[in-house]
Amino acid sequence: MTSLTASWEKSLRFAGTQHEAVVGQKISSVERRGKVLLVHLANDCTLLIHLRMTGQLLLDEHRQLVGPMTRAVIGLDRGQLVFNDQRKFGSIVVMETSDVDSDSLLARLGPEPLAKEFTVKVLAARLGRHRSASVKAALLDQSTVAGLGNIYVDEVLFVARVHPLQTCASLNKAEISRLAEAIPTVLRAGIAAGGSTMRDYRDASGASGSYLDQAQVFGRTGEPCRSCATLITKIRVAGRGTHLCLTCQPFGKRPRENK
Repeated sequence: MTSLTASWEKSLRFAGTQHEAVVGQKISSVERRGKVLLVHLANDCTLLIHLRMTGQLLLDEHRQLVGPMTRAVIGLDRGQLVFNDQRKFGSIVVMETSDVDSDSLLARLGPEPLAKEFTVKVLAARLGRHRSASVKAALLDQSTVAGLGNIYVDEVLFVARVHPLQTCASLNKAEISRLAEAIPTVLRAGIAAGGSTMRDYRDASGASGSYLDQAQVFGRTGEPCRSCATLITKIRVAGRGTHLCLTCQPFGKRPRENK
């Protein structure tokens, strides 16, 4: 990493380390926790990059992508990483790697849904902390499962045949089992499609994600359900627009199991 600069001061901050400690260091590895990217450096410092609503982290090999929405730039030996953020909600936080687990954001994250440790038992315990909440609200809470956003929660609930307004306390074992299976299934489909782009999301090369082209319910209000042809409905749950099929996800009674 040859340089680290910011044109918007709130987009870059240092926690327990200094700018001089990271410039010139080799990037040793990159990982993800929930919706946060972690760039680890060889000197045991880490960059926590949170894209939030409109953030983009683009690999700019020819140093041509800096524009009016660019908030920070990470210089590399060949090219640079450009951090764009139209609404300025995202951030890059630099800290010692040993402090990462105690970061206030990461510390409250629930289990990683694509890890082998994510099981029906783990999900049941996490949902049990939100007994009176709707299952949609519980799944949006990052302390329940890390990384689930509005699009994928709607898709998960459809695949699991669970109504978004159903309370966590009312979920039976079969429904929790279906949710535990649907969560990684839907996320892997999203990854295979390059993510979901409504407006701002881009991958590191600048390409849009195509998952919404195959979405079951999200963004398909008034269109026929791909399973039963009932028109997709949009309601509001936990303050978020929520898409569902009232036949496949009936409220107050269990959907018929497939033979």
